[in-house]
Amino acid sequence: MTTDSSAPAEIPPSVAAEWLQPFLDFLAKERRYSAYTVRNYRQAFEDFYRWAQIDRRWSGGVGGFTTRDMRDFVIEGQRRFGRRTLHNHVSGLRAFFRFWQRQGRLEKNPFLGVPLPKLEKALPKFLTEPQTALLLGGPQRLLANDSLDAFTAWRDRLVLELLYGGGLRVSEVVGLNYGAIDFGNGSARVLGKGRKERICPLGAVAMAVVQKFRTDFARATGPADPVLITPRHERLTVRAVQLIMKRYLALAELPMDLSPHKLRHSYATHLLNSGADLRAVQELLGHANLATTQIYTHTSVARLKEIYAKAHPRA
Repeated sequence: MTTDSSAPAEIPPSVAAEWLQPFLDFLAKERRYSAYTVRNYRQAFEDFYRWAQIDRRWSGGVGGFTTRDMRDFVIEGQRRFGRRTLHNHVSGLRAFFRFWQRQGRLEKNPFLGVPLPKLEKALPKFLTEPQTALLLGGPQRLLANDSLDAFTAWRDRLVLELLYGGGLRVSEVVGLNYGAIDFGNGSARVLGKGRKERICPLGAVAMAVVQKFRTDFARATGPADPVLITPRHERLTVRAVQLIMKRYLALAELPMDLSPHKLRHSYATHLLNSGADLRAVQELLGHANLATTQIYTHTSVARLKEIYAKAHPRA
């Protein structure tokens, strides 16, 4: 029997208070995970609880599940979710059961040893350098033909320059305050995933735009004041950045499914294409694991093979 994945999660308050909330508090307060990650782990549990209610499997609490049960969950999950979503759900649930195992409420994590369907190793999408230049030049083109006011044009350009010039995540861009920027050496202290801090060079172009926007358009530039703001001088949201990206993708006639994160992919790929050291790029991106960064080398190798095929007489 399968579950209705569109049905609302009806978790009794007693179950949420005893099992879910302590886990979420641990993620947010001790592991200092982002609100986005905590929300995803909550959704993973809600889906699992719906599934467990079908055959009343939850009756024994977290200690009532076996590895066989978890295999059934994964098999049924393949009919309801894409492989990436299923992997993310199981990752959250493994963390959930591991938490209660460490609390002494569970002898064994039932997800241990449960196989998952293999993920397709898709290469990250990225823009070429000419495409990136076209995208980043969009705000100035609109300003030049009076299609955009000066505040919005320079603010939008600043958004794009920080995403590409610093290789920042969207959450890092909107969270950037003036106090985190070192105007002397053109870098920024960025709070990334797991609240890990790193230093990111922003580049001469991005720094020039920061200076311009701060001087001409910002009202408050104290250490705790946001760099990216709305016309009402409030902090810009992640959603606003996504919409800004869509505007300039359309203007440049680029694929509309490219997200702001693809500028981060482009940043990494362009660095490696130009001979940057892989370890250095790992540090710049704030990746905990080198394997996460290595996917960009595949993109670089693919480009080199393409050049070889076009240029070498023996290709």
